[in-house]
Amino acid sequence: MNSPKNTLPPRYFDDVYGANEDPWQFTTSPYERDKYAVTVAALPRPIYESAFEIGCSIGVLTHLLATRCRRLLSVDVSEVALRQARQRLAGSPQVRLENRVIPANFPDEQFDLIIMSEVGYYWSLDDLKKTRRLMLDHLEPGGQLLLVHWTPVVPDYPLTGDQVHEAFLEITGDKEPLRHLHGQREEKYRLDLFEKA
Repeated sequence: MNSPKNTLPPRYFDDVYGANEDPWQFTTSPYERDKYAVTVAALPRPIYESAFEIGCSIGVLTHLLATRCRRLLSVDVSEVALRQARQRLAGSPQVRLENRVIPANFPDEQFDLIIMSEVGYYWSLDDLKKTRRLMLDHLEPGGQLLLVHWTPVVPDYPLTGDQVHEAFLEITGDKEPLRHLHGQREEKYRLDLFEKA
């Protein structure tokens, strides 16, 4: 597989959103609608005090998560995408939307939930591992981490969804920092829920 190894830069996403307001059909695709329903249903707690969503895009999943979080920080590398997210979340004062490049600009806060949906494969393996470390550092004991990623190979992307999830599964176990609570694989995506030991 001749794929780039470097993390995709913010301009890649600004160009994609500049060409199409909803390039992945987040608002119209039955696949996305069903995946979002499964994602939210996988959260075991009815309410989270302080959640962090990495890669909120235009805010469709964010809007669903907002009903389950007293405070939700959602970030994206693309200011173009965030303009739409701000409109969508205008009536949700518990949500903060920020333009951040992760892992370089990881927030200095503690969370009881971190969600990363359809983002990890845009990073190099080094940046994924840096982000994994930061997630663990900023996840409260007993806090949960939810990953959801597309699994087919995309030549533009440095990693696959499976590689992202395996990087987290390799730090689960009796003497590891994460416990694996739940995993499921659908035809084109997988979901894994973890808890900090």
